[in-house]
Amino acid sequence: MKSHSLSFCGLPNRSSDYARSSVVILPVPFDKTSTWMKGADKGPAAIIEASRYLEFYDIETDSEVLKKGVFTARPIRSASSSELIKKTSSMVSQYLKDGKLVVTLGGEHSVSIGVIKSYAEHYKNLSILHLDAHADSRDSYEGSPYNHACVIARAKESLRNIVSVGIRSMDASERPGIDERRTFFAHRIHNSDEWVDDVVRLLSGSVYVTIDLDVFDPGIMPATGTPEPGGLNWYQVIKLLYSVARSKRIVGFDVVELCPSLFKAPDFLAAKLIYTLLSYVYAGTNRKIGKNR
Repeated sequence: MKSHSLSFCGLPNRSSDYARSSVVILPVPFDKTSTWMKGADKGPAAIIEASRYLEFYDIETDSEVLKKGVFTARPIRSASSSELIKKTSSMVSQYLKDGKLVVTLGGEHSVSIGVIKSYAEHYKNLSILHLDAHADSRDSYEGSPYNHACVIARAKESLRNIVSVGIRSMDASERPGIDERRTFFAHRIHNSDEWVDDVVRLLSGSVYVTIDLDVFDPGIMPATGTPEPGGLNWYQVIKLLYSVARSKRIVGFDVVELCPSLFKAPDFLAAKLIYTLLSYVYAGTNRKIGKNR
């Protein structure tokens, strides 16, 4: 496998050899079905560019996760959603056969459909942790079942254990299909952390995490195509991810819907989020992780 010239964390090719890497960063610059502000196709490159300025030592886990090997794949480009699903599903399936943990960079949220399909086929009893402002559970939107508003509806065709967190926007047509026991609405969780343990208990042993960046409050993440007020803050999100990583096995994740602008802080937030979650995944149950929580 050849790496792409734009490498996560600015790693030179000799430091990110595919065969020796545990992690594959998969950029998917796709933005065909977004319904308000365009630009999510620029998200993967913006995240990779911002990642060059990360400090590679993670204080909380006392680790440098780059030592596990991080390979940056060539971007997947497609003219249509159906073609994209086939391409991402095929590529991710190969990475999983090779024993890699895949981190997909969107692009709009529909890029997750083919990735989740491959993960559900590869891992038995997989669950999904879905972080988002929107329910994304419409069966079809604007004439397409592969719209970014349909991601969770498509995921439910492959598996049943899906836990959604941060939801604060949905259409009335989505309401009948919402499982309230597995949906943590933002207005119910914003003023406490007690819900974190409830989320963890609902997940199976192997977890795929799909993160739409609009789960964050637009005060710290304004650079999304469909921002919603009342979102989660940085420490709420990483406390949840830390708790899941400590108790379960996170086997892959995606970060989607960055719509970059001249203001670079959101790009860096996305890069830092990816690096932090990778640090949590590989720190495992290390006693140093979160000891002051």
